[in-house]
Amino acid sequence: MRDCTKRFRPARTVMAALAAFAVMHGSVRGEPWAPAADHAAGAGHQLSLEQLGAQYPFQLKGVDASAGAYFDVRADEVVTQARLKLGYTYSPALISELSHINVLLNDVVAASLPVPRADAGKFQQRTIELPAHLVTESNRLRLQLIGHYTLECEDPLHSSLWANISNKSTLELAVERIVLPDDLSMLPLPFFDHRDQRRLELPFVFSGVDAATLEAAGTVASWFGALAGYRGASFPVRLDGGLPAKGNAVAFGLSPAKTPGPTLRIAPNPNDPYGKILYVQGRDGGELKRAARALSLGYDALVGPEAAITQLDELQPRKPYDAPNWLRTDRPVKFGELVSMRTLEAPGYRSETIRIPLRLPPDLFGWRAPPVPMDLRYRYSPQAGVVDSTLLFDVNEGFLRSFPLLSVAQLAERGWAEKSVFKELLPVRVPVEVPLERLMRRSELQYRFMYDYIKEGECRDVLIDNVRGRIDPESSIDLRGYPHFLPMPDLAAFSDSGFPFTRMADLSETGVVFQAKPAVQDIATYLTLMGRFGESTGHPATAVSVAFGKQGLEFADKDLVVISSGNQSWLAQFGEQVPAMLDGARKRFDTSDLQYRARDWMTPDPRDVERPVKSDLRYDSAGFNAIFAGFESPLRKGRSVVLISAGNAEAQRYAADALLGGEGYEQKIQGSLVVVHEKRISPLVAEYTYAVGSLGPLRRLEWTIAQYWPGVPPLRNAAVAAGALLAVALLLWLRKRLKGKRRTEGA
Repeated sequence: MRDCTKRFRPARTVMAALAAFAVMHGSVRGEPWAPAADHAAGAGHQLSLEQLGAQYPFQLKGVDASAGAYFDVRADEVVTQARLKLGYTYSPALISELSHINVLLNDVVAASLPVPRADAGKFQQRTIELPAHLVTESNRLRLQLIGHYTLECEDPLHSSLWANISNKSTLELAVERIVLPDDLSMLPLPFFDHRDQRRLELPFVFSGVDAATLEAAGTVASWFGALAGYRGASFPVRLDGGLPAKGNAVAFGLSPAKTPGPTLRIAPNPNDPYGKILYVQGRDGGELKRAARALSLGYDALVGPEAAITQLDELQPRKPYDAPNWLRTDRPVKFGELVSMRTLEAPGYRSETIRIPLRLPPDLFGWRAPPVPMDLRYRYSPQAGVVDSTLLFDVNEGFLRSFPLLSVAQLAERGWAEKSVFKELLPVRVPVEVPLERLMRRSELQYRFMYDYIKEGECRDVLIDNVRGRIDPESSIDLRGYPHFLPMPDLAAFSDSGFPFTRMADLSETGVVFQAKPAVQDIATYLTLMGRFGESTGHPATAVSVAFGKQGLEFADKDLVVISSGNQSWLAQFGEQVPAMLDGARKRFDTSDLQYRARDWMTPDPRDVERPVKSDLRYDSAGFNAIFAGFESPLRKGRSVVLISAGNAEAQRYAADALLGGEGYEQKIQGSLVVVHEKRISPLVAEYTYAVGSLGPLRRLEWTIAQYWPGVPPLRNAAVAAGALLAVALLLWLRKRLKGKRRTEGA
């Protein structure tokens, strides 16, 4: 899978270095130190260790233990001051004179913190000034414990040697902004910078909107969403053509007649000397869409302040499930395709967990299916003596299996005497099986090499950290053989992966329908959704279709996303098929037991979490909220509709924010009907009324029988299915024979 967030040119690094030189010599102006300010103010940033990837507090154990986090600096910024607000606790057993905690920046000791016994065992906070000249484009912040508990002989891994570093500790950076050149070769800079770990917020400016303009904007938003990845991306909208007071923006519009055709151009933001405007222009809607496609598919080849697109050949049609971010299902996928070689290394006794992210098509059918085969290959350093070392294999932080790391002596006992001395890491290959439900949609494989430490006796425990482990990049996972079939509607699949719309990575089978005059926030929700789709697939939405009003609902050959706020009368043709409707003060909701039993649980049988409609609630209220509702398209069987509706334009913001999620959201979008009010997500119904995908005849029959006879064992189901098919075949044969006999008698 392609990692869109890591693409940049060496020239950009040189450019950042030249800009830093300019700052040091006073030729570039900046803002004063204000670390808590927003990026738009150009003053500084504040990031916690948790935001930098530390999911849990750092646990430092042993005489010499360390852990750290990585942070980057945007290409249009230079750090002038840096400080770390550190929260930590340490063991009461540490000897103050011999122990301390080091703070290292890029492997240079920035500070050594004493560990006085009087403060041991208490949570403490310290502010450490970090040398700004040590901060580079990519940085590592590391915390190291040097610990001793006795003046005599000591166990280097004694349980009393510990320190705990809070992952709520914060890094504060004061920066000076840099004026970057107007050059398309820098794209996606400065509009998106992979070094910036915060959510991307990029305004989109329109001087007017029609279907073609919104299709072009959807292409660009999905491209930025793919680049932003886990960070998320939102796109505030302006329809008056006015540029933002600060920062960057993307502007869409028709260009003067003298313009040669589809055009991309970068120019300074007239309201902010540090901001840039990316203009996407064309003489008509078709040229505007062509410029957007050229930007999203060919930005690496662009150069200069302006590019007139003279040719863009028609794209080859996408195939279902070929999204770059999704795991392939037509062949085994090697781990080396998913992560870098460095990620697969595990050096030392206290090595970090090896993490391999997976993104599966959300409609792989795992009900009563065999587990996923995995060809696991790993290498490790065999230890001397008899030890109990282990390779732990977890999936999504849940234990699955362990593998022994045999020592030299244990290998010799098993007849490998000729290999009692190994000059290289010992290769091991084992087959592994993982239940498909443990890998649904978004997953992470986790491997941790746990090396045992042999105690040699008093005053003989000298720890030489010479062990190494590695997951071989030739290891693979094989998803072949699983059918694509998913009971619908499933808003969890929509929220997590954009399914079923992202089944085609370019959204060529997706139609987005607005009311006749969409509100600004309706368009912002659409762009946020396109960013989410791009994040899921890793591909821009180059073929999405947009329409307005009732005529847009006639997209019979497409799956539909309907975005509306305020008056809902134009959706009347959906009738009672819609599980909820917001029309000003009038509101209607289907409800079920799901509101009492909503769970974040993946099951191979979706019927386990089904909660059909129990009641129909209608009321009038001046309050406003937003809904996500899924149902089958009334135009064509098997096609899907997701309605994103709000009582007014302001409430539509709740829907966009819920799509991005984040801190403060306790519940997830799931089921077939969800109500959102501010940060409260309330699933109301989970009812499956249709399905997308297909099953083989026997599998389909078994699934159908299980709906009415759920207690039937799988083998008996198969037998019943086979018997039923034989019975049907016999009836067809008898019918054919009877017809033949009648023809003979008639003759």
